Amino acid sequence: MNTTELSSTARGIVQAVETAIVGKTEIIELALSVLLSNGHLLIEDIPGVGKTTLAKALARALGMSFKRIQFTPDLLPSDITGSSIYNQKTGDFEVRPGPVFANIVLADEINRTTPKTQAALLECMEERQVTIDGTTHQLPSPFFVIATQNNIEMSGTFPLPEAQLDRFAARIEIGHPNRAAEMAILTMQRQSAPVDSIQPVIDTTRLLALQRDIREITVRDFVTGYILDIVAATRNMDEVQLGASPRGSLCLLHACQARAALHGRDAVIPDDVKALAVAVLAHRIIVRPDFRGRGVTAASCVNKLLTQITVPTAPK
Repeated sequence: MNTTELSSTARGIVQAVETAIVGKTEIIELALSVLLSNGHLLIEDIPGVGKTTLAKALARALGMSFKRIQFTPDLLPSDITGSSIYNQKTGDFEVRPGPVFANIVLADEINRTTPKTQAALLECMEERQVTIDGTTHQLPSPFFVIATQNNIEMSGTFPLPEAQLDRFAARIEIGHPNRAAEMAILTMQRQSAPVDSIQPVIDTTRLLALQRDIREITVRDFVTGYILDIVAATRNMDEVQLGASPRGSLCLLHACQARAALHGRDAVIPDDVKALAVAVLAHRIIVRPDFRGRGVTAASCVNKLLTQITVPTAPK
């Protein structure tokens, strides 16, 4: 594995996406880290800040197939996975694949559909497969789900259950651009959308190779211990009813490997853990109701731990 080449390729992807998502380099890097670590991403933010654009820009920069599913209250599981249709000419049932059969799937406003339909994504995200009428079908590889939900207008929505939230490697917020970035957006998009002109930086074969290379990034015991210290602490806080799961530990480890590679390093350092801990762990934590009333959030709990737990140094 050549970390310089790996970093250069990843940087090329970030730069391509930045032509459509201006002033959000850190967010793009985080999204790419999730993709390279073979996870899934949940974007929770207000309308109009670029959630859909980020998904489309990534798909174009990676040269992969892209499907968008608009989640609504009347959406059915078969509208996502597909169904079997009887062919009168052949006398057989034929599978009509749903939009989930793509490399990058945008589940837009996922909390606006019913739990039964939300659950249709569980098997897809975990096993990378779909079962239609008792027959299992493999999904394309790589397979990356980007789900979005607005953190306003919560009436008429169905909050994701903890089991499904835990399937997402990270949850992020894009946020408003600063004035300079928004000026650049207005200037660039007077006549056309930059996302439409993004050219592929790599192909699917190369991306799969990158995902394999990421797992070879070194994680020394003192860094693994730091991850475990943080995760274990989320389970023992007075403010927390339910702490992060072992899946959270794994997602944090793999995302840190991807971030290290993206920054040209062949080993994970504690700064990688600190940079990703909130995005990877906060959505797995349930704060006790009495503390929620005092303004305590899952993100503030993780940030509190990052200030309390001693950052380890490499043994000599």
